[in-house]
Amino acid sequence: MTNPDQTSARLRLKAALNRMAVTFRGMTARPDEYKCECHWGSAEELAQLKVPDVELDLDLLYRAWRPLDWKDHASVLRRALPQLSRALVDGLVDSLFGMDEVGRSLARGQWQQWPGEQVAAVWEFLNAWWAHTLIDPDPVVPVHEVLALCHEASATLSPWLEVWETQTSSVADHHLAKAVAHWEYDLLGDQLPWETWEDAEETRIELTAWLIRNAPARLRAQNAPVELLHRIRLLSLVGPARWEDPHWPG
Repeated sequence: MTNPDQTSARLRLKAALNRMAVTFRGMTARPDEYKCECHWGSAEELAQLKVPDVELDLDLLYRAWRPLDWKDHASVLRRALPQLSRALVDGLVDSLFGMDEVGRSLARGQWQQWPGEQVAAVWEFLNAWWAHTLIDPDPVVPVHEVLALCHEASATLSPWLEVWETQTSSVADHHLAKAVAHWEYDLLGDQLPWETWEDAEETRIELTAWLIRNAPARLRAQNAPVELLHRIRLLSLVGPARWEDPHWPG
C-alpha cells in the first residue's frame, strides 16, 4: 500500500528540484574565472562552467562545487546548483570528508544573501530533501549526513531538529537509532560528529540536549540495544560521573 506521506514528500521534492532548475537556469561562472590546468583541469572543462545549462560530468561537477579558491564562488555554485541538487538526491555526489563539506560549499557562496527567489529555491530544496529523507525507509544519503549538510549550509540546527521531532513515524525513529549509533562515540567525547567551521561547541550542546530529550522513548520504540540507550543516558552526565559509570564504553 502506498504511504500518502511518502508520496507527498516525494512530490514536494520533485517540485523543489524543478524549481531549482528553473531558478538557476542560464547561470554561468564569471568570464574571467580561472583555474590552474595542471592542478584543477583543462581549459575546455573550465569553459563549460561559463556556458549555461550544459550537463557536467560528475567529476567536473565535483571540481565545480568543492574548491575554496574560486574568484566568485557564488557564480560557480549557481551554475552547478540545478545539477548538484539532483545529484545529491540521487546519491551521486562523492565527498571524501562527508556531506557537511557540500553544506560548507553552499555557505561559502553566501546563498542566503542572493536575490529572494534564489534564496527561496535553495531553502525549499533543503527542506524538501530533509523531509523526504526522514520518511524514506532506505534513503540513498543517510539521515545523519543530510542533517550535517543542512546545518552547514544554513548555519543553524534548530529547524532541522524541529522537523525531525514532528516526524514520529517508525521510519523516522529507525533513522534516529542509526544516527545515534553513528554519533555516540564523538558525542561521548564532547565532540560534534561532523566538521564545522564555527559554533561547534554550541551545535554539539544543542544536538546533545535534543537527543537527551527526544531519543530515549523513540529508541525504545525501535527496540534499540540497551547499550545504545545507556549511551544517551551517559550524555546527560559530566566528568567522572560519565566515565566512571559501569556502562561507559571505554
